[in-house]
Amino acid sequence: MNSISDSITTRFNKQIWTKFRRGVRDYGLILPGDCIAVCISGGKDSMLMAQCIARLKRNNEIPFEVEYVIMDPGYTPENLRRITENAELLGIPAKVYSTRIFESAEKEEKHPCFLCARLRRGWLYKKAQELGCNKIALGHHFDDVIETILMGMLYGSQMQTMMPKLKSENYEGVELIRPLYLVREADIIAWRDYNKLGFIQCACRVTEKKGEDGSKRAEIKALIAELKKTNPAVEMNIFRSPENVNLRTLISYHDGDEYHHFLDDYK
Repeated sequence: MNSISDSITTRFNKQIWTKFRRGVRDYGLILPGDCIAVCISGGKDSMLMAQCIARLKRNNEIPFEVEYVIMDPGYTPENLRRITENAELLGIPAKVYSTRIFESAEKEEKHPCFLCARLRRGWLYKKAQELGCNKIALGHHFDDVIETILMGMLYGSQMQTMMPKLKSENYEGVELIRPLYLVREADIIAWRDYNKLGFIQCACRVTEKKGEDGSKRAEIKALIAELKKTNPAVEMNIFRSPENVNLRTLISYHDGDEYHHFLDDYK
């Protein structure tokens, strides 16, 4: 057995494995008969997710099938080599599929990141259908969730969260799942460092040129870190806030295209 894989259920059992299994169970992310396209970007998050899913399959707790997918949007040869070498080191039988997404996104001057994300997501859904998968798994974690909540409020004037699973509106029969939903980024970093692993940070050409320190997500990370100094529970409070919504205290809300305003029923 791979010692790196073993560390998930030994050294990091409480921090990673237990939370991974709880997320799978509580949100119904992986069910008997599923065929899951595990999407590996090459970073620490997706690599850990692939390890956890591989271990879950070996344990045979839930009968499901899996395809490990590395989408190459236009990585440099060095980055692609590092991704494939890490997959081999971790015992992940991943297949590489080449695309020209970075090339297309670079042509978009105003919102290249938005276009890149949309193209990548669309490609993954389509590839999942081609492989006969009914789910695609992405490596978003607990910190991504709370950062998304705050970003929506502070920069998008909206209240929403990153869902643990989501049905595709454009690709029938394909569902997106986030198995690391309850796992903290700090614990992923600790797992990476404990095993002396080196993953790519961000292989985006645009980010490499402009840098990512000035991104909105970086600002939100810094804000949460500052708030945590005086309120240690702030991260969990943010995470739980979308689970404790009192509709009577909202000015308005919408369910799809159906909008509701508090004055509609106010007497």
